[in-house]
Amino acid sequence: MAACNRQHGGFHMNKILVINGPNLNFLGIRETKVYGTESYNTLIQKIQKKAGELGLEAECWQSNHEGAIIDKLQEAYYDKSLIGVVINPGAYTHYSYAIHDALKSVFVTKVEVHISDIQSREAFRSISVTAPACDLQIYGHGLDGYLEAMEYIGKTAADAARK
Repeated sequence: MAACNRQHGGFHMNKILVINGPNLNFLGIRETKVYGTESYNTLIQKIQKKAGELGLEAECWQSNHEGAIIDKLQEAYYDKSLIGVVINPGAYTHYSYAIHDALKSVFVTKVEVHISDIQSREAFRSISVTAPACDLQIYGHGLDGYLEAMEYIGKTAADAARK
């Protein structure tokens, strides 16, 4: 996917920002029957490996604080190398219109990811106020959902580069 390495104003556009919200740093610890036994570090390793396969750079970032996530998204607005955002807002998915609005301010491909099948869990989990600000939502595919999101962003960037 070398075509993903496009240029815009002298900048190489080849970076995906992966944002993880609250409690995702406790992967492999918290609710292993729901989220699995693989650790957050394992997730990061998988993301970095996939980025290499796609010829992209991945920046992985996690916070348990809503305002910090908004700050990171606003910072992303200025990153001219960015081609996409993968976000798992965690519980903020269900009520953070502030994160929704911050996502709307970043003009790159955005994919919301959830490790578990949010449609088959508690009723409140099936509602996402952040998904409408994204181009795609992936849920129930475990950690592989992140890799699928990266592939989608890479393909979208490659298709745009060919136009």
